[in-house]
Amino acid sequence: MDTSATTVPMHFVHNLFQGLSTSLIRRKSFLSQAKIPLFLLEAPHGRVTVLQFARLYRLLANEYDDETPGFFSRPLRGGTLKYLCLSVMDAPNLQVALHRFSQFFRLILDDAAYQLVVSHEVASMRFVEKAVPQGDRVLVHELMLKLVHGMASWLIAEKIPPIKISCAYHQPQHSHEYLYFYPGEVAFDQPWTAIHFDRKFLRKPIRQSKQQLSDFLQKAPADWMYVSFSEQLLAHRVRDYLSVSEQISAVIQQVAQALHLSVRTLSRRLAAEGTHFQAVKDEVRRDFAIQQLTSSSVSLAVLAGQLGFEDLASFNRAFRNWTGSTPGTYRRGRLKDIKPLHIDSSA
Repeated sequence: MDTSATTVPMHFVHNLFQGLSTSLIRRKSFLSQAKIPLFLLEAPHGRVTVLQFARLYRLLANEYDDETPGFFSRPLRGGTLKYLCLSVMDAPNLQVALHRFSQFFRLILDDAAYQLVVSHEVASMRFVEKAVPQGDRVLVHELMLKLVHGMASWLIAEKIPPIKISCAYHQPQHSHEYLYFYPGEVAFDQPWTAIHFDRKFLRKPIRQSKQQLSDFLQKAPADWMYVSFSEQLLAHRVRDYLSVSEQISAVIQQVAQALHLSVRTLSRRLAAEGTHFQAVKDEVRRDFAIQQLTSSSVSLAVLAGQLGFEDLASFNRAFRNWTGSTPGTYRRGRLKDIKPLHIDSSA
């Protein structure tokens, strides 16, 4: 799945500021630097690309010298992730690496801990609270779990498919997004947040070196937020197929034929995963449209045609239904000349 063409709800952006003491003018400055249109502050159904969110995350981490910006009572200073990676990269296998990972956070975090638990055929990495996070609790749990999952997969140069995800919080309104966060079962209101996977991965050797570390750090956290598990989820296979620009307007018969399935089987299997073809297609078209509107100068009429709409009016109606705003509003938000904002250092 192409990270540059995926999006996240605007509330992820709002929640990223929750643990930080920032004035509105300061928030606007950060959004401007991250190339996030300011009108989205008042757009409850708005969305930003994963790359915009990652850019904002890095801006906040650098500004506050905290790689978990405002999440915990003690900041994780710049360079923490780098030294964490260096401390585990010479481990003989993933099990030793995850043990060191847990010990590393035991030393630097007061508010939470990681625990590696191995039983029978399943290994679990738990994120356990010792105190309520200062940042938005759900976002903190989501990102800290994605951190360990993304880092573990990177270390062995192989995607680790979760068997189950446990969440130590109530089911959030954006839980439908978890179809692209993780494959498999997701359970809420659990004693702790954890990712469960086949213990055979613990025997995998570490395949990364210092030469690959810089690229990994530069792409954080975008690369591990949304990961395609097309080997497990048909919805991911459909999304990956439609994400190719020449195929984005394909109808269900074309996609079924390309995936060597009947239309009936495709529909039945998507329903078993909690979605349907038109929903997946609309998600791909929505994300592609937002990515184009915020990073290119393609005309709205041309974009409407690329997405398979008969005319611009149809595109406008669909986009408003997806985001609560028109494509023109997104385009004007990007093109608007935002003058440099004076930031009061005491704010």
